[in-house]
Amino acid sequence: MHGSQPLDTNPHRRLNLLTGEWVLVSPHRTKRPWQGKIEDLPQDNRPAYDPKCYLCPTNTRADGETNPDYQESFVFKNDFSALLEDTPNESYNQKDLLVAQTERGICKVISFSPKHHLTLPELSVAEISKVIDLWQHEFKSLSGHPWIKYIQIFENKGEIMGCSNPHPHGQIWAQSELPVEIIKESERQKAYLDKHQTSLLSDYLNLELEKQERIIFENDAFVVLVPFWAVWPYETMIISKRHVQNLLAFDEQEKLLLAEALKVVTTKYDNLFETSFPYSAGMHQAPVNSGDHPEWHWHMHFYPPLLRSATVKKFMVGYEMLANPQRDITPEYAAARLKELSTEHYKNKTLTHESPIS
Repeated sequence: MHGSQPLDTNPHRRLNLLTGEWVLVSPHRTKRPWQGKIEDLPQDNRPAYDPKCYLCPTNTRADGETNPDYQESFVFKNDFSALLEDTPNESYNQKDLLVAQTERGICKVISFSPKHHLTLPELSVAEISKVIDLWQHEFKSLSGHPWIKYIQIFENKGEIMGCSNPHPHGQIWAQSELPVEIIKESERQKAYLDKHQTSLLSDYLNLELEKQERIIFENDAFVVLVPFWAVWPYETMIISKRHVQNLLAFDEQEKLLLAEALKVVTTKYDNLFETSFPYSAGMHQAPVNSGDHPEWHWHMHFYPPLLRSATVKKFMVGYEMLANPQRDITPEYAAARLKELSTEHYKNKTLTHESPIS
């Protein structure tokens, strides 16, 4: 890009290093009069315990099972799993035009806390660390099934992201085939490692730390940033400073530091528009039971849909559905906005400013 066409003023494309796909950035469009549909905010007055919630302690779930009176985080097999463990191995192909294949899997739900009214940023670092403990335990346990090839750990937060229950929780889907995004990221990371003999995300992270244009938060083990190729207005990534393939490599101190990074980024999200900020988030890590994957570097994506306020949303429509993704505000602007926000939750403004990990 020539100096006469700076990235902060002129339309341009940016390459997603992890997928090989492009995003169109149109910063000049932020000056247009119409800035999105305004809606009323839903009321958030949930109790600490809801007798009708299938995730609250001691309540009965849809399959008739009763939750234990758990005090920390709690995991169980999804009562409405998208994948089933006993699915037979079958394929369907008619003239290479109608092609299908069955897939096995195990789907689990993780309740982050027994308290119905809290969300991830409202938990303490110690409580979030307990969630990470459970993620590690489940990853290790599920990878013990030789037929499982990938384990996706993720969270959908907010009704707009399809979350059917406001109780703080995430999911784990373990499956017999590699998902599309993992195939793309595997190929790109492997190609980079073969060419440069270094991790793609290690080199990218070093460059971002040098430039300091999109960094939101950093501790001794993790960096939170807005990726150069971000599609969603306030999209972020957490990248481990150590080049590790999956979360089992994180020691006790790194787990605390990851919990700190998770608390910081989700708190900043809530503070941005002073609302419980919706998003889909999930970690990407190496496939399992398929050999070594030295190219893989653990990272976690956050994809939030809010654009200019708590009620103005970003939708993928028109050109974005038919051609490729497009955004108006630049990743640099989004990073600056998020970086300047406090790590003290807006609901607790009377508290003193303390480091989340202290």
